[in-house]
Amino acid sequence: MSDRKKILAIDDEEDLRIILKEELTDEGYEVFTLGDPAKAMDKIEETNPDLILLDIKMPGMSGMDLLNLIRGKYYDLPVILLTAYSSFKKDIAAAACDQYVVKSGDFTELKKRVRKTLSVTA
Repeated sequence: MSDRKKILAIDDEEDLRIILKEELTDEGYEVFTLGDPAKAMDKIEETNPDLILLDIKMPGMSGMDLLNLIRGKYYDLPVILLTAYSSFKKDIAAAACDQYVVKSGDFTELKKRVRKTLSVTA
């Protein structure tokens, strides 16, 4: 039985999912990825993650809509929103997330926030 923290990264960009998995696996986490937000609730049941990384802009279902679903069933499950658009910071609904990170090629800030979020829930 692994005692590594589990992260579920939900993003419609396959390249980013691959990079997130590599970067966070290197940090010692067990990482699952998902490209279809409509399957997220099943994937959460299946993987029982300690943290969710969630893209805001996705086809079919927005990350904000998915965040509301997650909060409805898994109130205490930490969620870090990922987006290329810093304008979402002003969105009131974003207050339901634990952290907020603007996507960039540098994953230092994301890793720092993941560590911080998971250390609070440990």
